[in-house]
Amino acid sequence: MVQPNPTPAHVAARATRAADRAVPGEEVTGAEAIVRSLESVGAEVVFGIPGGAILPAYDPLMDSAKLRHILVRHEQGGGHAAQGYAHATGKVGVTMATSGPGATNLVTPLADAHMDSIPLVAITGQVGQALIGTDGFQEADIVGITMPVTKHSYLVTDPDEITRTIAEAFHIASTGRPGPVLVDIAKSAMQASTTFSWPQELALPGYHPVTKPHAKQIREAAKLLAVARRPVLYVGGGVVRSGASAALRRLVDLSGAAVVTTLMARGAVPDSHPQHLGMPGMHGTVPAVAALQKADLVVALGARFDDRVTGKLSSFAPHAAIVHADIDPAEIGKNRAVDVPIVGDLREVLGDLVPALEAEHAKVGRPDLAAWWHQLDTWRETYPLGFAPTGDGALAPQQVIARLGELAGPDAIFASGVGQHQMWAAQFIRYERPNTWLNSGGLGTMGFAVPAAMGAKVGEPDRPVWAIDGDGCFQMTNQELATCAINDIPIKVALINNSSLGMVRQWQTLFYDKRYSNTDLHTGQGTRRIPDFVKLADAYGCEGIRVEHERDVDAAIKRAQEIDDRPVVIDFNVSRDAMVWPMVASGVSNDDIQYARGISPAWDRED
Repeated sequence: MVQPNPTPAHVAARATRAADRAVPGEEVTGAEAIVRSLESVGAEVVFGIPGGAILPAYDPLMDSAKLRHILVRHEQGGGHAAQGYAHATGKVGVTMATSGPGATNLVTPLADAHMDSIPLVAITGQVGQALIGTDGFQEADIVGITMPVTKHSYLVTDPDEITRTIAEAFHIASTGRPGPVLVDIAKSAMQASTTFSWPQELALPGYHPVTKPHAKQIREAAKLLAVARRPVLYVGGGVVRSGASAALRRLVDLSGAAVVTTLMARGAVPDSHPQHLGMPGMHGTVPAVAALQKADLVVALGARFDDRVTGKLSSFAPHAAIVHADIDPAEIGKNRAVDVPIVGDLREVLGDLVPALEAEHAKVGRPDLAAWWHQLDTWRETYPLGFAPTGDGALAPQQVIARLGELAGPDAIFASGVGQHQMWAAQFIRYERPNTWLNSGGLGTMGFAVPAAMGAKVGEPDRPVWAIDGDGCFQMTNQELATCAINDIPIKVALINNSSLGMVRQWQTLFYDKRYSNTDLHTGQGTRRIPDFVKLADAYGCEGIRVEHERDVDAAIKRAQEIDDRPVVIDFNVSRDAMVWPMVASGVSNDDIQYARGISPAWDRED
């Protein structure tokens, strides 16, 4: 295996060089100002690829004693790795790319981070100032291109603006509703001289995120929660982003309400908590979907009433009053009318709501929720998550993923791609703590898993990190296994290989009369495997394992967990006919959920 780690002598030499230029007010190049700014803001890791326009920054980066640069194989991989790092650690992820195609390859991870509120700073090189607007070689207006999918974008042509801009970028990315910020820096600004001076304060007129909720709104929410007979806490990813899981647990225990956690909030409340009904939405549990439909009060915490949760919006939670708390005021009332709007950071919202609810309980007593929980428990008993044996003798993907969760344990981090395997991982792995489930929720980006797992492992090197991927997703970004192997990042990949674009095939089965147009990938069934993932893993310096029989599942997972000096890829050959249930078809009411094919719960008969 290639060992790129520098020698102790090299580390000492570059630390000396860094110290030599660490005097505040010193004259430096713009490129050196970039590196010094990243060091000053506390960045630890940069995922990137050098190229012509960003090349000046790579020279001083080589001398930094504080920054670890990881050379990825594709800019999209670098962006998703920075996302995985940010999601697992709560810190701002950093990625770097050159101009033109290097920058445009970051559009997908920037859009992904924007949808899922991931704090990310992308630094891109731009052609020299004199060439901007001339269609120069590798020029692209990346600020204009990314403006709709970033929290903010900068174009820097003055070297004196580099330090302040990077300081602002990290502040904007990590405060309020987290998100991605792009800093595009002209090559001419990197090559020019400037004076390095770290700003002591930031002046950002118009950017003042509200974190402290209004006391009156908190009291109104507490009054509703204190008297509701069918309350549901609808928990979104904002709880995870704000680090509010502990405060949420206090509200859950105090209120006695049912809890549902969205795809982005898995782990915000332990799955083992008796009030937790699981995930709502298109592929949510029947009890979670039913609870929202029959609730008389829905308290939405860091959630955005997206279509995958609500189904047909006009029929969503029709009997419920709505309390909506979010750091982003633009989300409140965007999709669903709200009775009590609360703008604020979820840690502060929950920190105020708990004592307010205690005060209401002291006044009016605790609500009698026995009938509500009798109904919820009946749904849980009648419609548990499960799966049928496969008809073709291949592995059941749900069983593979369930065993992976059990054997890896609650401290493992799981990053998934997008599709059937993503839904099964959300359903069949039990999450007991936040920041253990990483996936592309809002944008639904295939290829997310491997680079995100890589970034998570860099940020949390002492925890096992599994990428749960499909054979379609895996072929979009598997080149980052080379990055992992070379840089000693021993992620583990559970490849749920059904030789198909599985979720698309499921829709073709259900809605297109089994006309399987262009969904066969030829990767896992029959004698011809294109590619052979075990050979591919070996070519990338990884351990490759193939599993075709149920009896070998546990042994393969245990073997992977014992290997810690290189990445591992397990090619699980699963049934291509397995489908994700329950399911609410796109655009229909949640009342029309199907528990399994042809089986629809009858809510009205169970009231």
